[in-house]
Amino acid sequence: MPAVVGIVNCRNYELAEVEQAVERLITSLGGWQAFVRPGQTVLLKPNMIGPRPPEQAATTHPAVVQVIATKLREIGCTVWIGDSAGGAIGGIAPTAQALKVCGFEAAAQAAGAEIKSFDASGVVEVTSKFFDFKPKYHLAAPVFQADVVINLPKLKTHSAAIYTGALKNLFGLVPGLGKAEFHRQAPTNELFAEVIADINRNTPITLTIMDAVVGMEGAGPTAGDPREVGLLLASTDRVALDAVACRLIGLDPAVVPIVQTAYERGLGELAAANITFTGDYAEQPVVHGYRLPAGKKRSNPKVAKFMLNTVVNLFKTRPQVNQERCRKCDICVENCPVEAIDPQSKLIDYSVCIECLCCHELCPHGCVDLVRQNKLANALMGLARRMHK
Repeated sequence: MPAVVGIVNCRNYELAEVEQAVERLITSLGGWQAFVRPGQTVLLKPNMIGPRPPEQAATTHPAVVQVIATKLREIGCTVWIGDSAGGAIGGIAPTAQALKVCGFEAAAQAAGAEIKSFDASGVVEVTSKFFDFKPKYHLAAPVFQADVVINLPKLKTHSAAIYTGALKNLFGLVPGLGKAEFHRQAPTNELFAEVIADINRNTPITLTIMDAVVGMEGAGPTAGDPREVGLLLASTDRVALDAVACRLIGLDPAVVPIVQTAYERGLGELAAANITFTGDYAEQPVVHGYRLPAGKKRSNPKVAKFMLNTVVNLFKTRPQVNQERCRKCDICVENCPVEAIDPQSKLIDYSVCIECLCCHELCPHGCVDLVRQNKLANALMGLARRMHK
């Protein structure tokens, strides 16, 4: 059965503009009655990687969350807005701070919704199927207590995973420091993709609506640059939605381990021929020139695999604390799942580092850079920049 992905234009985050776009999007998928009923409890799960203001484009914009929450309240639903922020400070994830800084508390108040911190709302034990290093693990209880769960990811690049969207957003269902433990247990993109697939298998999501009004390009998911895209996307199929979002920014979804693995595990549709469109678009849109993370190569089936590996290895980056900018807050130290960062010098022991990029993603001051170690690659990039000027 073909998957359906709705796509509509949304020029900005003005509430009236978002409201019209959301209504057009949901109507194209059968209307709100296809997903919710009066009296139900609906959980909205945005992307809240950390305490980042909306203008940084690292999190789902609160206007999108507020508009959807308000509409659900009008229908007669009880609405929860919940997540667990990435990382931890002093053993406690900075979820409370992130809920404020990201604008979700204000959105909840405006819409008459209730905030749910996944670090303080209980857990449910689930059984893993796609990996064996952790037979049982825990996910936030509200996702199982709600009648309906609506996933609200952000369109972003990802320095480790290449791309992050609908599937990856559910990693936020792992409360607190459990995220760092998964990074430690699954240090490669391939193993981590199995984790994300398993979380998605265990999670009852009714609908996914992606904020692609302003996405993030470059060194995402937190240190990239905002990129105007002007779209909202939605589907009941998370794999199909991510496949469409990948193609939107010029990526073959088959080279994104999280998306390809979820498809191989039977969690949704990947093939373009089996995905149909509704809303403002009848076929796949494409944003030209969308910048991928450093060292990530757009797929090209005509290029031999060994050539792709050569390019990736040549331009590979690794995290490095910028000693001049470092504010000694120790967030990178406390959040490293393998304790690879020296507490005093902030130097990273690369013989221990698993390159999960938690330090890069979670530094609130942007003091962890991604540095190319290959001198030839640095010279080539410098030459390219001079030629571009």
